[in-house]
Amino acid sequence: MPDLSLESGVHRRGVRFVAGVDEAGRGPLAGPVVAAAVILPPDLTGAEPWLQFLDDSKKLSQVRRERAADAVHQHALAVGVGVVSPADIDLMGIGRAALAAMLRAVAQLPFKPGHLLLDFIHVRECPYTYDTIVRGDSRSYSIAAASNVAKVTRDRLMVEAEETYPGYNFARHKGYPTKVHFERLNELGPCPIHRRSFAPVAQASMFFPGED
Repeated sequence: MPDLSLESGVHRRGVRFVAGVDEAGRGPLAGPVVAAAVILPPDLTGAEPWLQFLDDSKKLSQVRRERAADAVHQHALAVGVGVVSPADIDLMGIGRAALAAMLRAVAQLPFKPGHLLLDFIHVRECPYTYDTIVRGDSRSYSIAAASNVAKVTRDRLMVEAEETYPGYNFARHKGYPTKVHFERLNELGPCPIHRRSFAPVAQASMFFPGED
């Protein structure tokens, strides 16, 4: 379970506002990569009941993730969200796109954080001081908060995509490489939100050369 020890360590260095940052959507074949940045109140003790909703979003059910995200929006000092489109993922590569989404999320915060706690990612350049934390969403409440906001936001975008691009079952698999998704991709060909640089999509594109 996460706690506040990483945040407390940064606070002891004289930094008041610490943003936890995480992304969702590195692995899907379709849809954007979405990141969230969350600044929690610096006076939290760790005993606040709403913190018990927070954990790595991958460990939680959809209902619990949505409950966690709602709690974050209600109690956090600030929340920012950053999105990188499938087309930009193809141009940048998924690693750079994930980092770009994270930095866009931080830029959307209403005030500048003094330090970032990033769920582990290879960072080339960053305009903020930061720590990259292995399994950060299981260790830090701030990162866990960002994990759930990012995941819930992205899932909702993919549910909306089902209305725009029916037939792919995006509301069900959220763009991840499931059996159903492969079947629909091979039957219908890629749609505009598929990531053309990902091998299964590129392979399917060969059989639907006129589809964009």
